[in-house]
Amino acid sequence: MGAAAFFYLLLSLWVQDATAADPGFTRSDFPLGFVFGAGTSAYQYEGAVAEDGRSPSSWDTFTHAGKMPDKSTGDVAADGYHKYMEDIKLMFETGLEAYRFSVSWSRLIPNGRGAVNPRGLEYYNNLIDELVNHGKIQVHITLHHLDLPQILEDEYGGWLSPRIIEDFTAYADVCFREFGDRVASWTTVNEPNIGIMASYDVGIFPPDRCSDPFGATKCTTGDSSVEPYIAAHNTLMAHASVASLYREKYQNMQKGVVGISMYSYWSYPLTNSTVDLDATQRCKDFIFGWILDPLVFGDYPEVMKKNVGSRLPSFSKVQSEVIKGSLDFIGINHYYSLY
Repeated sequence: MGAAAFFYLLLSLWVQDATAADPGFTRSDFPLGFVFGAGTSAYQYEGAVAEDGRSPSSWDTFTHAGKMPDKSTGDVAADGYHKYMEDIKLMFETGLEAYRFSVSWSRLIPNGRGAVNPRGLEYYNNLIDELVNHGKIQVHITLHHLDLPQILEDEYGGWLSPRIIEDFTAYADVCFREFGDRVASWTTVNEPNIGIMASYDVGIFPPDRCSDPFGATKCTTGDSSVEPYIAAHNTLMAHASVASLYREKYQNMQKGVVGISMYSYWSYPLTNSTVDLDATQRCKDFIFGWILDPLVFGDYPEVMKKNVGSRLPSFSKVQSEVIKGSLDFIGINHYYSLY
């Protein structure tokens, strides 16, 4: 389907209180095609981490090791596994037009591959049906929101191994087959580019964020100068594999779209000096170009090749052809800007 068909933007809004001043605009000030919605991720929302056949994910392992600053876990979270019907009622009353949520791979396929968990399948079918039937809220699904089944992490290192491509594609196939008749859009991976926070190569950030459990930065050897690039490379190939599967097997019938969601902050030069202007562009090349250049042009940005060198994996000609153009939309999760 060529270039990006649409963009969605998630904005963090500071809601002060019910008596705040009228913002001065209404729904009618926006085009009919502009969709207002809300989003969650499975580990931050569902809870019920040990119920109905779900296996541990990498986030369970991370939080239960006491690595969160407040020692919290997602064992209960927002208890969405039990309260989704109440939440959907609130969505309808709020006037939301879409809901983006992620599927817990560990809940749907507890062993990472193979047998589908019937209770997990039932939960997501019930959730989707409730959205469709209760106000016809658009369903947007994220396949992977940083919560890899721990069993695959233990077996072969998760996203650090190309073996993840086959397993992720098989998992996506189950989701497309079971849920796709009611899904408007599919995000393959949420924020694969957040791993850049682990690298010196952009010349801005501290060198080691390997204490964070983000999928692409969960360093098993502690070498944050290498592993984020390997994990992101495998993520890109897994995304391309899933996008090809959807287009070839499901899209004509289901009429949905498939894309990827980017971690985003914008950069501005602190001064008009050459060094600051160069740093600003380098930041954009690393933050956005790392993922988008391969998806649009089939290769990494030149500045990444220069700065990262042999630590940056390369695409074969076949891989470049597979990944180029493998998206119908670009999701942008925008948080803040910096100098």
